[in-house]
Amino acid sequence: MSFHIFSYFYTDKIDIANKTGTELLNFMFASDELMLKKLTNLVENSIIKNQQQFLQNDPIGILQIIYYCKSLVNLQEYFLDKICSDPGILFNSDKFTQLPAPLLEIILKRDDLNLKEIEIWENLIKWGLAQEKSLNQDVSKWNQDDINIFKRILDDILKFYMIPGYKPKYTPRHPKCYADSIIINQEHLIIFTDWIDKKKDVKYIYNFNLLYRASRDGNTAKAFHAKCDNKGATIVVAKITNSEQIIGGYNPLFWDSSNGNKNIKDSFIFSFTNKSNLQSANVVYSIGNCHVQCYPNRGPIFGNDLGLNFSSGPNIWTYCWYLLNCYPPLDLPNSINVDDYEVFQVIKRY
Repeated sequence: MSFHIFSYFYTDKIDIANKTGTELLNFMFASDELMLKKLTNLVENSIIKNQQQFLQNDPIGILQIIYYCKSLVNLQEYFLDKICSDPGILFNSDKFTQLPAPLLEIILKRDDLNLKEIEIWENLIKWGLAQEKSLNQDVSKWNQDDINIFKRILDDILKFYMIPGYKPKYTPRHPKCYADSIIINQEHLIIFTDWIDKKKDVKYIYNFNLLYRASRDGNTAKAFHAKCDNKGATIVVAKITNSEQIIGGYNPLFWDSSNGNKNIKDSFIFSFTNKSNLQSANVVYSIGNCHVQCYPNRGPIFGNDLGLNFSSGPNIWTYCWYLLNCYPPLDLPNSINVDDYEVFQVIKRY
């Protein structure tokens, strides 16, 4: 490491190809200490570009370096965001139980950790058992001494002290979202939150409560309105048949059976070409009149563009953006066969 830094002083060049994530972080730490701003920025860009691979290969090593190096606070936030969004990177690692207690507490404290409470407890128990080799892995065989040992281990997580004078920032950027869905997961809800807020500086936290699922509640206009009318803002999500594509829209007001249209600012429609690839998302916001239609004999309809009017059957959605141009175009066919769709009530918590 010192040889590479020393060489950089004379040549203004450095070879960072084929370096591991931990090696690059050590490079960055050293260059920052020596106030080599150009080198620091170069290494930081390489780390961010390859962060997924680095985290997958050595999540524990990466986290330990960014935690103990004060100069890496920006990368610390970046990597913690990634792990909280995709916790399997860390919690499914065979080295997870080697994570130091201070780091584990920081992660568990974050409100954007994309795990359910039961999953958090399962991982906490797995981590705790690994800290004391004398504990029987079969908890049904524990005696009171074993219980006390395990309790002490978990208590220690909540009682540790940070490095004196240093408190790393771990304020969450996104809400903790739980998806009661057979179509989407928590990561989609995080994206919906960004779209609702339009990436404003002030982030609100939302609950997404499942109101209606066509396959569960009946795929009829009557069933949709019985479950969804007058429930406030909603997100509608539909799964396209024989595909991983999902489509839908956001109504910031409410559905009803008033036989009329609603003109609304901030409504949008969207598509994920592949729901497993979040980068395939496309969203367009309302630009004209008639942003949602509310008729008792129809399902959710966004403008004259996207929706379920039941004219072609209960599983056929129509897309006709060219009629009144209520929304900019999405790359969708005019007739869309849908397996199922869900409606979530969107409630702002604060």
